[in-house]
This record gives sequence, C-alpha cells and structure tokens, in this order.
Amino acid sequence: MKKGTDRFYPSWRESPPEERSYRSIFKWGSPNIYKHPNAKLYSLLKSRFDLNDSHFINRQNEGDEKVSLRSKINLKKKQIDHFKKIAGKENVSTEEYDRLKYSTGKTTEEALMLRHGIKDRVSDLVIHPRSKNDIIKILQYCRRERIPVYPYGAGSSVNFGIRPSRGGISLVMSTHMNRVLEINEINQTATVEAGIGGPQFEETLNNAPAKFNTKLQYTCGHFPQSFEFSTVGGWISALGSGQMSTYYGDASDMVISQEYITPSGIIKTHNYPAAATGPDIDSILIGSEGAFGILVEATLKIYRYMPQNRRRFSFMFPSWENAASACREISQAQFGFPALFRLSDPEETDVALKLYNVEGTILDSLINLKGYKPMERCLLIGSTEGEDSFSGNVKNQIKKVCKKFKGIYMTGYPVKKWEHGRYTDPYMREDLLDYGIIIDTLETSVTWDKLDSVHKGVRDFIKGETDAICMSHCSHFYMQGTNLYFIIIMKETSISDYRKFLYGIVDQIVKKGGSLSHHHGIGKMLAPWMEKYIGKEQMGILRTIKKHLDPKNIMNPGGQLGLDLPGRLQRKL
Repeated sequence: MKKGTDRFYPSWRESPPEERSYRSIFKWGSPNIYKHPNAKLYSLLKSRFDLNDSHFINRQNEGDEKVSLRSKINLKKKQIDHFKKIAGKENVSTEEYDRLKYSTGKTTEEALMLRHGIKDRVSDLVIHPRSKNDIIKILQYCRRERIPVYPYGAGSSVNFGIRPSRGGISLVMSTHMNRVLEINEINQTATVEAGIGGPQFEETLNNAPAKFNTKLQYTCGHFPQSFEFSTVGGWISALGSGQMSTYYGDASDMVISQEYITPSGIIKTHNYPAAATGPDIDSILIGSEGAFGILVEATLKIYRYMPQNRRRFSFMFPSWENAASACREISQAQFGFPALFRLSDPEETDVALKLYNVEGTILDSLINLKGYKPMERCLLIGSTEGEDSFSGNVKNQIKKVCKKFKGIYMTGYPVKKWEHGRYTDPYMREDLLDYGIIIDTLETSVTWDKLDSVHKGVRDFIKGETDAICMSHCSHFYMQGTNLYFIIIMKETSISDYRKFLYGIVDQIVKKGGSLSHHHGIGKMLAPWMEKYIGKEQMGILRTIKKHLDPKNIMNPGGQLGLDLPGRLQRKL
C-alpha cells in the first residue's frame, strides 16, 4: 500500500540480500541500491499481463537461502596447494559461495535458475592473481596439468561468458590488478591493468591533474549501462560499446596496444596509432573473450573532459519512419556526431514517457496537441560533446535535420531524466522477477537498408509468441547503420521454454539481416550460431589461432565463441 493514499502499490523489496545467499549473487549491482517501477509503469504491467493487485501481494522465489552446492572439487590437493604457493593462500578459495559467485554472470536465465535453486556449472577453485607474474605461473601450470581457466572481470556478462563449463579455476582480475599505470599527456593515452573498473578509471582521468600532474582533465568516453560493474578488460574482451559511443567510438576504437598472457607465451603489441605491418594482431585479440589468453594490460585513447560544453536535446517524431530517416541523415551529413544518441521505437517511447514521468506534463500535452499519437510517435534523445563551438554547431545542425523530418523539439528535459536513471534501470529486474515477471535484452547491429526488416521481423516474432512488452531502440550510430536493442518484459515461464523463446529471437535477428551481436559479445549463449553466421573459413582462422595460443584448450573451454562446440550443438538456420 502506498503511504498517504488508499491506492495499492506493491511493497517492492528494499532490504539487502542475505549474506552469502543466492540473491546476493544474482542481484544486479550494489546490494543497497534499488529502483522500483513507478505507478504508471506498474499500471501498464497489470494491464498488459491481465494481473490484479493481489498478484503483487506476496513476493516469490527471492533467493535468500544460503548457497549450498554439495559439488565435488575435481582438483587434487597438491594442485590446490601449488596455486596457493603461486598467488598466496589468502588469494585462493575453495569456498562454495565463492565458487558459485565467480562462476555466475547476469543473464536472466542464471537469475531464474538460482531463484529456483538450480545450480549451473561452477569452478573448482577461485584465484585472485596479484600480478602478471602470478598469471604467467598459473597458466604454465594449468597447461601442464590441463586445468581449465576462466577469466572473470566484474561479473556483468550477459552471454554465459564466464560460465566454467569444464570446472577448473575462475581467475578474478579485478581484485588486485586494477591500477592506472600511466597517463601520457603528450600522446593522450592511458595504460591500465585489465581489472580496473569503469568508475575508478573515469574518476582517475577526471582528476588526472591531481593524480598524474597533467595539465588537463580527461575522460575514457566509454559508458556502457554496466559501467559501474564492468572492467576495462571486459570492455575489450567482449567488444563492448558505450552509451556515448556514437562520438567516442566502441571499445575496439579505444585500444592502442595490449598485453596478453597466453598458454604459449606473452603477446605485447606495439604502442603506435597505426602501422602497416600485416594483419592487425590487436584486432584479432580484441573480442577474443578469454579464449586465447588473459588480457593483463592495455593502452587506450583518452579524451579531453569538457562537460561544460555538453548540449542536450530531444525530439518527438510522428512515426518510426520519420525518426529513422532523420537519424540516418544526421549520421551521414558529415557535420560531426553527437555523443549520446538514442532513438526509441513507438512502444519504448510509450514506456519511457511513463518511466521518466514525462507523460502528463506540458511537453506531453504539446505533442498530443500536435497530433503525435501514442504507439506511433518516437522519442529521440541525445547530447553533443567536444570543443564549445563544435558541440554547439552539431546540436544546431541536428535541430535543422529533425525539423525537416517533422521532429518537435522537446528541450533537454527528457535527456536529464534519462541520465538520472542511465545506470539504475537494470535494478528493476529484481523487482519484476520477485513477482514472476521477466525482463531481458537482446541486441544486434544492422545496416540502414535492413533496419526496418530486422525491427519488424523480431517484433512480429515476439508478439506472435507472447503478450510481451517489446521495447526497441537504436543507441549506437554509424554512417552505414545502427544497432537495435530489444527489451522484453513478459510473464515468467519455464526455463526451458524461455530458452527456446530466446533462441527463436536470435534466429529471427540473423534471418532478417542483423548481426549476431553488436556489443554484448558471443560467450557460450550465442556460440551455437557462430559457425553458420561467419562461415567455416572464418571459423577455421579463429580455431587455428586458438590452437597456436592455447594448444591444450585450457582457456575458457566449453563453447566460448563456438570454438570447441560440437557440431551437433551448432544452430542450423
């Protein structure tokens, strides 16, 4: 019951997970932070799923039970003792809770399994290496003993990328190997250890004058929704992208050089902005998802930090066609790119106006008076960055293009509302799952000429299978295309049926012309599509590299990138 009214409102949970419980593993983010659906979104959920208030009285399957695995450790005592000798006994754990925690990512399927007491594959041992030297010794020993190794950054993987399919060890990079080693102001680069988290990296760059005696402040420019719970190594290893990547670029654009420890030796690429020295080894290693070796250090581009020059904007368009055409023109007009640039389709626009309390405001009244109808209109939000006159000009040019395509300017207010929740929206997943409602995401990259086909094909499939809310947006833009990010909200079903449903969505994405992934990586979840998607010749190249760097197949085995996936498990399209 909501205080001060007689209107029912669910008692969303605000107590932290019990210590060493399943919930403490699958809950997103900080244990003491929550974000609840507001009254408008709550009303939409009831209406869409034909639920009444009584459904939201009692929470279910909250996962507060203490972790209990009762699973055998398949390493010998002498092997465990050897790892303790390498990394220090305080950095090696065989505790059940630790083994499950560092074996679990943030897929919805993993959360559902743990809520129902189903334990997936877990590692035999957890190691927190202190240095590159520790990792060299660990990999040398694991190669000799044929012990699988699974790198772990911050645990926000959404593709089973850290699942230890064959036991072995989880190697946690973020505990000790999390420093900014150098900021080179002349070259405008930063060298970091791979386990450094996004907030720590950004805070160091913002305060570089005090911490590294630089003249200017800097920014990393990379802000995925998982920013607070992801590492630089994770960004690079999974080919990640950030919410401002249209201006700053994706993770692959950030990398100048890297250092990897592999079972066959050390790879350290050169620190040049560009070189014509054959196939680019950096590009081969970026996105390898721990299948070739352990990324230990990287030198990255950094950017001047000028938040005072940020210009926010938002527009409402009468239709998806108008909005997409405006975005394509902005992306191809060559006056510069915005930083944040996000287009919501009609269904996401409807939910966003509720979620950010724009519905019912003067802005909402204005667009209604203009005849921009709910479930047809589309919201575009964004901001520009860079030098002051450049940032201002980009915004002015965007306003001209949007006006041409009947976009109504809606000020920077919706952007500020979005910014306020940019990292906290995922916290609503726990609220919904507490009452048997699933929220999940899938995404893809598309060329402009395939945008409508993929958007319609995926939505038609989802709506044909379920009564789900299906929100879609484009949030990473290029001259040649964009991405589509699908957010699905639906009533809980069996885990096997839900897995089949997700597989059907991926089938539709690929059949309609989308990429297998834009920025979530492949992991073991999308591995069944890899060989069909890129072809046998390209898979042959990747497998040859794998065999050279990891001849005993100890690095993230069990399907990562589809490299060692049996043919019978490969998806046939």
